[in-house]
Amino acid sequence: MATLRRLREVPRHLLVCEKSNFGHDKSRHRHLVETHYHNYRVSFLIPECGILSKELEKLVMETGPYYFVKNLPLYELITQEFINTFVKKGSCCALTYNTNIDEDNTVALLPNGKLILSLDKDTYEETGLQGRPSQYSGRKIMKFIVSIDLMDLSFNPDSKKYERISWSFKEKKPLKFDFLLAWHHTEESTMMSYFSSYQVQEHQPKIAVSTMSDLQCPVLQSYELRGKPEVACSAGELLDWLGAVFCHAELNNEPNNFISTYCCPQPSVVVAKAYLCTITGFILPEKICLLLDQLCHYFDEPKLAPWVTLSVQGFADSPVSWRENEHGFRKGGEHLYNFVIFNNQDYWLQMAVGANDDCPP
Repeated sequence: MATLRRLREVPRHLLVCEKSNFGHDKSRHRHLVETHYHNYRVSFLIPECGILSKELEKLVMETGPYYFVKNLPLYELITQEFINTFVKKGSCCALTYNTNIDEDNTVALLPNGKLILSLDKDTYEETGLQGRPSQYSGRKIMKFIVSIDLMDLSFNPDSKKYERISWSFKEKKPLKFDFLLAWHHTEESTMMSYFSSYQVQEHQPKIAVSTMSDLQCPVLQSYELRGKPEVACSAGELLDWLGAVFCHAELNNEPNNFISTYCCPQPSVVVAKAYLCTITGFILPEKICLLLDQLCHYFDEPKLAPWVTLSVQGFADSPVSWRENEHGFRKGGEHLYNFVIFNNQDYWLQMAVGANDDCPP
């Protein structure tokens, strides 16, 4: 019975909402985008819009490429050649593919050169590396986190520390994973040729667009983050509504609809058209920053829309959420954020995480 009660418990979720203006010196918008490293889906919604501008369309088409490398030895990510070629030049991200954070060994490379390993107890002990217990292990510690600073290793290639890590990955406990990799740089990408001795594929993100007619949208006021009865909806109500829109759910709450009884929060207004674009893949923070900047400029010329949104979802099985904050799965694994960009350059920022996460920054 105790087990059944635990299964019925609703896991804790955290939602942090804040408002600011893109012109403020202390605005955190860019930092929060740049430190959310492993993103698999980006969506933006523009009310009162039927056709995307050429500038936005160009950015959407340039969100790739990313790469899939099969059975890549972990040792390859700590070689001096890899560090000098990719880590030190531009922004390089990597994440193990098709691994479950709560069950499997998982690895992530961050743009700051940190290699984060989430290892089960047996693997951790076999590697002989120094780490710390996962903060979500519970009473019986079954997961350990190892952090390796590749930039530090590159400056001390003859150190005992580098020798020990190399020996661990090459001889003591060789580990291989399927990896997703992406690299933001000013030069032509050389990842295909660099990993040519392995099974490597180049991918472009998948892009899905739709134009919705007669969409019922919440009324928002930039200064009313918590909403006001009969005046404006709250940030939380908007986030629920966006989730329904992204799922293409019916929002009319008809009595014969047995799938969803959800309806648009009030007050609301019906817009003639709304443009929804969703990009799915392995998307770098730098690409998202460009999209956010362009959406900010959307209101440089007068528009009918009072606001637009940009929503970003992270990989559920990434070892980190923001920065180097440990991320777990529990029952959902969500870590996401959403910008509501108003026509006066005010914005709302909503950050949400699941049960096994620290409070968003």
